Amino acid sequence: MSDELVVITVTYSPGPHLDRFLASLSHATERPVTVIMADNGSIDGAPEEALERYPYARLLRTGANLGYGTAVNRAVEEYLRDSDYSDFFIVANPDVQWGPRSIDIMLEAAARWPRAGSLGPLIRDPDGSVYPSARHQPSLVRGGMHAVVGPVWKNNPWTAEYRQERQEPSERPVGWLSGSCLLLRRVAYEEISGFDERYFMYMEDVDLGDRLSRAGWQNIYVPTAEILHDKGHATGRDPARNLAAHHTSTYTFLADRYPKRWQAPLRWSMRAALAARAGLVVRKSRRNRAKGRPA
Repeated sequence: MSDELVVITVTYSPGPHLDRFLASLSHATERPVTVIMADNGSIDGAPEEALERYPYARLLRTGANLGYGTAVNRAVEEYLRDSDYSDFFIVANPDVQWGPRSIDIMLEAAARWPRAGSLGPLIRDPDGSVYPSARHQPSLVRGGMHAVVGPVWKNNPWTAEYRQERQEPSERPVGWLSGSCLLLRRVAYEEISGFDERYFMYMEDVDLGDRLSRAGWQNIYVPTAEILHDKGHATGRDPARNLAAHHTSTYTFLADRYPKRWQAPLRWSMRAALAARAGLVVRKSRRNRAKGRPA
Protein backbone atom coordinates (compact mmCIF):
# COMPACT_ATOMS: atom_id res chain seq x y z
CA MET A 1 0.00 0.00 0.00
CA SER A 2 1.40 3.34 -1.07
CA ASP A 3 1.69 6.38 1.22
CA GLU A 4 0.49 8.57 -1.62
CA LEU A 5 -2.72 10.35 -0.70
CA VAL A 6 -5.51 11.16 -3.15
CA VAL A 7 -7.21 14.53 -2.65
CA ILE A 8 -10.49 14.94 -4.52
CA THR A 9 -11.96 18.37 -5.15
CA VAL A 10 -15.06 19.17 -7.20
CA THR A 11 -14.58 22.18 -9.47
CA TYR A 12 -17.19 24.38 -11.10
CA SER A 13 -15.45 27.55 -12.30
CA PRO A 14 -13.57 27.88 -8.99
CA GLY A 15 -11.58 30.97 -9.98
CA PRO A 16 -8.53 31.93 -7.88
CA HIS A 17 -9.73 29.74 -4.99
CA LEU A 18 -8.32 26.67 -6.72
CA ASP A 19 -4.80 28.06 -6.90
CA ARG A 20 -4.86 28.90 -3.18
CA PHE A 21 -6.17 25.40 -2.45
CA LEU A 22 -3.33 23.76 -4.35
CA ALA A 23 -0.62 26.15 -3.21
CA SER A 24 -1.44 25.66 0.49
CA LEU A 25 -1.67 21.88 0.23
CA SER A 26 2.06 21.47 0.78
CA HIS A 27 1.58 22.89 4.29
CA ALA A 28 -1.04 20.26 5.14
CA THR A 29 0.87 17.02 4.68
CA GLU A 30 4.33 15.59 4.18
CA ARG A 31 2.93 12.73 2.13
CA PRO A 32 3.04 12.72 -1.66
CA VAL A 33 -0.36 13.68 -3.06
CA THR A 34 -2.38 13.34 -6.23
CA VAL A 35 -5.13 15.92 -6.59
CA ILE A 36 -8.12 14.89 -8.67
CA MET A 37 -10.17 17.82 -9.94
CA ALA A 38 -13.59 16.33 -10.69
CA ASP A 39 -14.79 19.09 -12.97
CA ASN A 40 -18.52 19.69 -13.34
CA GLY A 41 -18.27 22.00 -16.33
CA SER A 42 -15.94 24.89 -15.48
CA ILE A 43 -15.77 27.67 -18.04
CA ASP A 44 -13.20 29.92 -16.32
CA GLY A 45 -10.10 27.93 -17.30
CA ALA A 46 -8.95 27.52 -13.68
CA PRO A 47 -8.68 23.69 -13.74
CA GLU A 48 -6.68 23.79 -16.98
CA GLU A 49 -4.34 26.42 -15.52
CA ALA A 50 -3.87 24.26 -12.42
CA LEU A 51 -2.81 21.34 -14.63
CA GLU A 52 -0.02 23.49 -16.02
CA ARG A 53 1.19 24.76 -12.63
CA TYR A 54 0.89 21.69 -10.40
CA PRO A 55 2.39 18.41 -11.64
CA TYR A 56 0.44 16.36 -9.09
CA ALA A 57 -2.95 17.61 -10.37
CA ARG A 58 -5.23 15.50 -12.57
CA LEU A 59 -8.38 16.62 -14.37
CA LEU A 60 -11.45 14.41 -14.59
CA ARG A 61 -14.20 15.91 -16.70
CA THR A 62 -17.53 14.57 -15.48
CA GLY A 63 -19.31 15.71 -18.63
CA ALA A 64 -21.97 17.82 -16.92
CA ASN A 65 -22.83 19.52 -13.64
CA LEU A 66 -23.53 16.28 -11.77
CA GLY A 67 -23.55 17.76 -8.27
CA TYR A 68 -21.03 17.39 -5.49
CA GLY A 69 -21.50 13.83 -4.26
CA THR A 70 -21.88 12.30 -7.72
CA ALA A 71 -18.69 13.99 -8.94
CA VAL A 72 -16.79 12.65 -5.92
CA ASN A 73 -18.11 9.16 -6.60
CA ARG A 74 -16.92 9.38 -10.21
CA ALA A 75 -13.43 10.37 -9.07
CA VAL A 76 -13.33 7.49 -6.58
CA GLU A 77 -14.42 5.02 -9.28
CA GLU A 78 -11.84 6.34 -11.73
CA TYR A 79 -8.81 6.63 -9.46
CA LEU A 80 -9.29 4.60 -6.28
CA ARG A 81 -10.94 1.35 -7.28
CA ASP A 82 -8.39 -1.48 -7.17
CA SER A 83 -5.52 0.96 -6.67
CA ASP A 84 -2.59 0.86 -4.27
CA TYR A 85 -3.16 4.37 -2.93
CA SER A 86 -3.43 5.02 0.82
CA ASP A 87 -6.23 3.53 2.93
CA PHE A 88 -7.55 7.09 3.28
CA PHE A 89 -8.42 9.87 0.87
CA ILE A 90 -9.47 13.51 1.18
CA VAL A 91 -12.59 15.17 -0.17
CA ALA A 92 -12.49 18.98 0.01
CA ASN A 93 -14.00 22.04 -1.62
CA PRO A 94 -11.67 24.05 -3.87
CA ASP A 95 -12.25 27.18 -1.74
CA VAL A 96 -10.41 25.59 1.21
CA GLN A 97 -7.01 26.84 2.35
CA TRP A 98 -5.03 24.31 4.33
CA GLY A 99 -3.60 24.97 7.78
CA PRO A 100 -0.18 23.66 8.88
CA ARG A 101 -0.16 19.84 9.06
CA SER A 102 -3.97 19.78 8.90
CA ILE A 103 -4.11 16.56 6.89
CA ASP A 104 -1.34 14.83 8.83
CA ILE A 105 -3.04 15.70 12.12
CA MET A 106 -6.25 14.06 10.90
CA LEU A 107 -4.30 10.98 9.79
CA GLU A 108 -2.73 10.76 13.25
CA ALA A 109 -6.20 10.97 14.79
CA ALA A 110 -7.40 8.17 12.52
CA ALA A 111 -4.84 5.89 14.13
CA ARG A 112 -6.43 6.67 17.53
CA TRP A 113 -9.93 5.95 16.22
CA PRO A 114 -9.83 2.64 14.31
CA ARG A 115 -13.59 2.83 13.61
CA ALA A 116 -13.38 6.33 12.18
CA GLY A 117 -15.05 6.31 8.77
CA SER A 118 -14.71 10.08 8.40
CA LEU A 119 -12.66 12.74 10.15
CA GLY A 120 -13.03 16.49 9.84
CA PRO A 121 -10.97 19.51 10.93
CA LEU A 122 -11.91 22.72 12.71
CA ILE A 123 -13.14 25.10 10.00
CA ARG A 124 -12.65 28.84 10.18
CA ASP A 125 -14.59 31.40 8.20
CA PRO A 126 -12.61 34.14 6.44
CA ASP A 127 -13.13 36.47 9.44
CA GLY A 128 -11.41 33.92 11.70
CA SER A 129 -14.54 32.74 13.49
CA VAL A 130 -15.11 29.02 13.98
CA TYR A 131 -17.77 27.50 11.76
CA PRO A 132 -19.89 24.86 13.57
CA SER A 133 -18.93 22.01 11.26
CA ALA A 134 -19.34 19.11 13.72
CA ARG A 135 -23.01 18.53 14.50
CA HIS A 136 -25.62 16.15 15.84
CA GLN A 137 -27.85 14.39 13.38
CA PRO A 138 -31.00 16.50 12.80
CA SER A 139 -33.64 14.64 14.83
CA LEU A 140 -37.27 15.45 14.11
CA VAL A 141 -37.63 17.78 17.10
CA ARG A 142 -34.14 19.28 17.24
CA GLY A 143 -33.74 19.59 13.48
CA GLY A 144 -37.31 20.72 12.98
CA MET A 145 -37.14 23.48 15.57
CA HIS A 146 -33.77 24.60 14.21
CA ALA A 147 -35.32 24.89 10.74
CA VAL A 148 -38.50 26.63 11.89
CA VAL A 149 -37.27 29.13 14.50
CA GLY A 150 -33.59 29.41 13.53
CA PRO A 151 -34.07 32.17 10.93
CA VAL A 152 -35.94 34.42 13.39
CA TRP A 153 -34.42 33.40 16.75
CA LYS A 154 -30.69 33.00 16.22
CA ASN A 155 -29.86 32.01 19.82
CA ASN A 156 -32.59 29.42 20.24
CA PRO A 157 -31.60 26.29 22.24
CA TRP A 158 -32.46 23.78 19.49
CA THR A 159 -30.06 25.36 17.00
CA ALA A 160 -27.32 25.61 19.62
CA GLU A 161 -27.76 21.94 20.52
CA TYR A 162 -27.93 20.75 16.92
CA ARG A 163 -24.86 22.76 15.92
CA GLN A 164 -23.03 21.94 19.20
CA GLU A 165 -22.14 25.62 19.41
CA ARG A 166 -21.77 25.72 23.18
CA GLN A 167 -19.29 22.85 23.36
CA GLU A 168 -15.59 23.54 23.58
CA PRO A 169 -13.74 22.10 20.56
CA SER A 170 -12.52 18.62 21.43
CA GLU A 171 -11.65 15.47 19.56
CA ARG A 172 -14.83 13.39 19.70
CA PRO A 173 -17.40 11.41 17.72
CA VAL A 174 -20.20 13.52 16.23
CA GLY A 175 -23.31 12.93 14.14
CA TRP A 176 -21.89 14.36 10.94
CA LEU A 177 -19.09 16.57 9.61
CA SER A 178 -19.06 19.26 6.98
CA GLY A 179 -18.37 17.86 3.53
CA SER A 180 -16.21 20.89 2.75
CA CYS A 181 -13.25 18.90 4.11
CA LEU A 182 -13.26 15.24 5.04
CA LEU A 183 -10.64 12.57 5.52
CA LEU A 184 -12.39 9.34 4.52
CA ARG A 185 -11.47 5.73 5.15
CA ARG A 186 -11.74 3.93 1.84
CA VAL A 187 -13.18 0.68 3.20
CA ALA A 188 -15.92 2.57 5.08
CA TYR A 189 -16.76 4.73 2.06
CA GLU A 190 -16.97 1.70 -0.18
CA GLU A 191 -19.08 -0.22 2.33
CA ILE A 192 -21.85 2.39 2.14
CA SER A 193 -21.36 2.96 -1.62
CA GLY A 194 -20.14 6.53 -1.18
CA PHE A 195 -22.31 9.60 -1.51
CA ASP A 196 -26.01 9.17 -2.25
CA GLU A 197 -26.35 10.56 -5.77
CA ARG A 198 -29.94 11.71 -5.27
CA TYR A 199 -28.52 14.78 -3.52
CA PHE A 200 -27.46 17.34 -6.09
CA MET A 201 -26.31 19.81 -3.44
CA TYR A 202 -26.78 20.12 0.33
CA MET A 203 -27.40 17.37 2.89
CA GLU A 204 -25.16 14.86 1.12
CA ASP A 205 -22.66 15.20 3.98
CA VAL A 206 -25.39 14.81 6.62
CA ASP A 207 -26.60 11.68 4.85
CA LEU A 208 -23.05 10.32 4.52
CA GLY A 209 -22.38 10.78 8.24
CA ASP A 210 -25.66 9.12 9.16
CA ARG A 211 -25.08 6.11 6.92
CA LEU A 212 -21.53 5.69 8.20
CA SER A 213 -22.87 5.65 11.76
CA ARG A 214 -25.59 3.15 10.89
CA ALA A 215 -22.92 0.89 9.38
CA GLY A 216 -20.94 0.95 12.64
CA TRP A 217 -18.37 3.62 11.72
CA GLN A 218 -17.68 6.90 13.52
CA ASN A 219 -17.45 10.52 12.40
CA ILE A 220 -14.58 12.11 14.33
CA TYR A 221 -14.11 15.84 14.84
CA VAL A 222 -10.39 16.77 15.00
CA PRO A 223 -10.19 20.47 15.99
CA THR A 224 -6.39 20.43 16.32
CA ALA A 225 -6.40 20.33 12.50
CA GLU A 226 -7.52 23.64 11.00
CA ILE A 227 -8.53 24.90 7.59
CA LEU A 228 -9.95 28.16 6.26
CA HIS A 229 -13.10 27.89 4.14
CA ASP A 230 -14.13 30.77 1.91
CA LYS A 231 -17.51 29.14 1.42
CA GLY A 232 -20.19 30.13 -1.04
CA HIS A 233 -18.15 30.93 -4.15
CA ALA A 234 -20.39 28.62 -6.20
CA THR A 235 -23.63 28.58 -4.21
CA GLY A 236 -23.67 32.37 -4.04
CA ARG A 237 -24.24 32.68 -7.78
CA ASP A 238 -27.96 31.96 -7.46
CA PRO A 239 -28.97 32.11 -3.79
CA ALA A 240 -32.69 31.63 -4.40
CA ARG A 241 -32.16 28.50 -6.48
CA ASN A 242 -29.80 27.08 -3.90
CA LEU A 243 -32.15 27.79 -1.00
CA ALA A 244 -34.84 25.85 -2.85
CA ALA A 245 -32.39 22.98 -3.44
CA HIS A 246 -31.53 22.93 0.26
CA HIS A 247 -35.17 22.36 1.19
CA THR A 248 -35.58 19.66 -1.45
CA SER A 249 -32.53 17.82 -0.11
CA THR A 250 -33.76 18.21 3.46
CA TYR A 251 -37.04 16.52 2.55
CA THR A 252 -35.19 13.66 0.81
CA PHE A 253 -33.11 13.11 3.93
CA LEU A 254 -36.01 13.20 6.38
CA ALA A 255 -38.36 11.13 4.22
CA ASP A 256 -35.73 8.37 4.09
CA ARG A 257 -35.69 8.23 7.90
CA TYR A 258 -39.47 7.86 8.16
CA PRO A 259 -40.23 5.48 5.26
CA LYS A 260 -43.02 3.30 6.67
CA ARG A 261 -46.55 3.40 5.35
CA TRP A 262 -48.01 4.51 8.67
CA GLN A 263 -45.54 7.42 8.69
CA ALA A 264 -46.96 8.86 5.46
CA PRO A 265 -48.87 11.68 7.26
CA LEU A 266 -45.59 12.75 8.85
CA ARG A 267 -43.89 12.85 5.44
CA TRP A 268 -46.77 14.88 4.00
CA SER A 269 -46.51 17.34 6.89
CA MET A 270 -42.75 17.67 6.45
CA ARG A 271 -43.10 18.21 2.71
CA ALA A 272 -45.74 20.90 3.19
CA ALA A 273 -43.79 22.68 5.95
CA LEU A 274 -40.56 22.65 3.94
CA ALA A 275 -42.33 23.86 0.80
CA ALA A 276 -43.88 26.75 2.72
CA ARG A 277 -40.56 27.67 4.33
CA ALA A 278 -38.74 27.41 1.00
CA GLY A 279 -41.24 29.77 -0.58
CA LEU A 280 -40.71 32.33 2.16
CA VAL A 281 -36.91 32.27 2.14
CA VAL A 282 -36.67 32.21 -1.65
CA ARG A 283 -38.92 35.26 -1.96
CA LYS A 284 -36.93 37.05 0.74
CA SER A 285 -33.66 36.19 -1.03
CA ARG A 286 -34.94 37.54 -4.35
CA ARG A 287 -36.21 40.75 -2.76
CA ASN A 288 -32.88 41.31 -1.01
CA ARG A 289 -30.93 40.62 -4.16
CA ALA A 290 -33.07 43.07 -6.11
CA LYS A 291 -32.28 45.70 -3.48
CA GLY A 292 -28.56 44.87 -3.52
CA ARG A 293 -28.59 43.33 -0.05
CA PRO A 294 -27.02 40.02 1.04
CA ALA A 295 -29.35 37.09 0.34
